[in-house]
Amino acid sequence: MWSIDFMNDVLTNQRKFRTLNVIDDFNREAIAIEAAHSMPAVRVTRILEQVICEQGKPKCIRVDNGPEFISNEFSTWCKNNHIEIRYTQPRRPMQNGYIERFNRSFRESVLDAYLFDDITQVQLIAEEWVNDYNSKRPHEALEGKTPLEYSAKWSLSMQSTPAAATVC
Repeated sequence: MWSIDFMNDVLTNQRKFRTLNVIDDFNREAIAIEAAHSMPAVRVTRILEQVICEQGKPKCIRVDNGPEFISNEFSTWCKNNHIEIRYTQPRRPMQNGYIERFNRSFRESVLDAYLFDDITQVQLIAEEWVNDYNSKRPHEALEGKTPLEYSAKWSLSMQSTPAAATVC
C-alpha cells in the first residue's frame, strides 16, 4: 500500500507551490516527492505512472478526500490499473498516519529549513533529502534499519519462504 498526500509552501517571491509526497507503507520508503505550482489530477496520475514504471504497482493507495483524489481522472486511472483506493475520513489525518509522520519530517528538514527561489531548487533539495531519508536514516519502527535496508532484509527472507502472500 502506498500513501499519498500534498503539502503546500511558498517561494521567496511569494508564489505558492505544492509537493506530492508518495511513500510505501510497508517500509516507509519515500517513493517520490514532486514539486510544482499546480498539481491537477492528470499530473498526479502521470507522476504515478512514472513511479510505477520504476517501483512496480501497489495494490492499494491511501489518500484523503482532496479534489485531485476524488476526481474522475484519478478514480478511473486507479480502476484501469486495478489499484484500490482507500479514502480516509474527512478531518481524520491520522487514518493516514504514515504519510502524516513523513510529511512532518519533510516539513521540518526541508520546507522549514530552506528559502526556495524556484521550483527546480525545491525539487533538487527534495530529491537529495529523499535519498538520505531512504538510505541513511534508521527508523525505530523498522528495527533500527533504513527503509532500503528493511526492504532488502524482507526480500531476502521472502526468497527462503515458499508461497509468500502479500496483504493489502
